[in-house]
Amino acid sequence: MNNLIKLILNTFSRTFLIKISFIFQPILAVFLKGNKFTDPIDGKSFSTFLPYGYNNLRKNALSPSTFSLERHRLLWLYLKNETDFFTKKIKLLHFAPEQAFYKKFKKLSNIDYDTIDLNSPIAKIKADICNLPIKDNTYDFILCNHVLEHVLDDKKAIKELYRVLKKGGTGIFQVPIDMKRKYTFQDDSIIDKDERNKIFGQYDHVRVYGLDYFMKLRNAGFKVEEIDYTVSLPINEINKFSIKKGEIIPVCTK
Repeated sequence: MNNLIKLILNTFSRTFLIKISFIFQPILAVFLKGNKFTDPIDGKSFSTFLPYGYNNLRKNALSPSTFSLERHRLLWLYLKNETDFFTKKIKLLHFAPEQAFYKKFKKLSNIDYDTIDLNSPIAKIKADICNLPIKDNTYDFILCNHVLEHVLDDKKAIKELYRVLKKGGTGIFQVPIDMKRKYTFQDDSIIDKDERNKIFGQYDHVRVYGLDYFMKLRNAGFKVEEIDYTVSLPINEINKFSIKKGEIIPVCTK
């Protein structure tokens, strides 16, 4: 099972996986129904979550019903418990929209919702993050999570995020960070998929972010709060929702 999951993730494109997921999602949700783990996004419970990972599989990572990962469930809880995201009238730009959030956000009457990506079949706007066809100061809120590690010129991408965010607006830009690494490592000469997988942790990643990532955001003009929301959650919720301790949510304001 574990080897099959790694093979699928490393063989098929994300676009293809999104398309076929709509077929398997309802089947898995019924087959794995139980009461050990709960997905806070839809409230459904399961006997187990699915393992997930391109190299090292994480147990109980992927929810069968929403296909949320640990970071999605953590972000959902943060937005729900600590912000007015679900009640305040906002114009939202969502990069590479995660299936875990997409249907939920579309139904929210308080959100004017735009999705954007170069390849995703569920994104409304097809565009390059480094050259956005969007006017300055357009959005109240931007979600751009686990995107920048795929972008060769992340400095330019971050500048574009800053440009299209309204003054006083909020952005959340999560990336995978090696918390033991002080500086980000990038080598544009590494183009082989197997080498990228080995060095960057995934075949389509172009760098490994270090703790200097937050300064990259600040250098673009953002005010950044590095929030470890897991310290605010009781241990029974961390276990029940299968959330990874120590995950940082970078909350950026303009």
